[in-house]
Amino acid sequence: MKYDFIVVGHGIAGAILSYTLRKRGQRVLVVDEPRPSAASRVAAGLLNPVAGKRFAKSWLADEFIPAADAFYDELEERFGQELFVHKPIYKIFSSVEEQNTWMAKSAGTNWNDYILATHTQSTGQPGIEDPHGGIMIGRGGYLQVAEMLDLLAEELLAQQLMLPERFEMEQLQLTRNGVRYKGEEAKHLVFCEGFQVVNNPYFRWLPIQPTKGEVLEVQTENFTPECIYNKAVYVVPVGGGRFKIGATYNWRQPDEEPSPAGQEELSERFSQITSQPFHVIHHWAGIRPAVRDRRPLAGTHPQYPQLSVFNGMGSKGVLMAPYLARQFAAALVGEGEVMPDVQISRYLSLYYDYIKEQNQQP
Repeated sequence: MKYDFIVVGHGIAGAILSYTLRKRGQRVLVVDEPRPSAASRVAAGLLNPVAGKRFAKSWLADEFIPAADAFYDELEERFGQELFVHKPIYKIFSSVEEQNTWMAKSAGTNWNDYILATHTQSTGQPGIEDPHGGIMIGRGGYLQVAEMLDLLAEELLAQQLMLPERFEMEQLQLTRNGVRYKGEEAKHLVFCEGFQVVNNPYFRWLPIQPTKGEVLEVQTENFTPECIYNKAVYVVPVGGGRFKIGATYNWRQPDEEPSPAGQEELSERFSQITSQPFHVIHHWAGIRPAVRDRRPLAGTHPQYPQLSVFNGMGSKGVLMAPYLARQFAAALVGEGEVMPDVQISRYLSLYYDYIKEQNQQP
């Protein structure tokens, strides 16, 4: 058997899983069609320990963040290049009511590892619209996703461990000992194909909701790049007076075409953060693989043990993928288990409904 694993997809999930498997001594072949509009490449790569308007600590942040720090530090040492940029996140209160919500929330929770400061009035930063203050969040930052993916892909190509092409499902054969794809054989295949899993005949029963997200890159002056800003949208400094602004969430039009409405929405929300003029340099759109219960999907097919899936991280891949890839890689080689919250077995009833429906078709 030439390969232990074939991994389909080289976005954040597929890249981190395939690297983790290789670190375990597994021989891995990656199949991926390079696409500039892939969600992983469009995203700003934000890692935020505090989620949403309710000021909740991100799910399993205490486990995910140390694993992410260690993983990206390892890649930086491996390639001699900065990939993860550590920056505080200034979450701006949108109202007095939101400020009060935070003050009540923070009184009953241990936030010492994540909250650097609470401001109940404007910080006075030039160009920043924060009349109600906000909180400064530590242990956040952003991953330079495209750079990481390119470095890992170059390494795979140099070792002839990557097929830079679209995966052709009709070329996949399931064998007694594993899988065969275009003459290449492996013991196991893992699908990490993002939202395109909705077209996968083996895993389309999973409750993936393709969600369009649009991102702008703008140029502006007199706007400090010392931190990331968050108020309905994130504003991530990328150097030279340029900032990435995102992202929209659109379940109704899951296409990869930037829209005038998306640009208008992001521009309006950025204008609520800064009084400085700006102009749009780039406008991208991508599709995230969101899951009904907002938990990732990892596990082996209930009928075909040579097939697995690692998917559904939505906008949290930078935060969650290193920890979950380590768990899943261990499970795939028979040396551990994936936490129940992400196992696809939680949706087995959907699989049985899907099989029943298929059997009833003429």
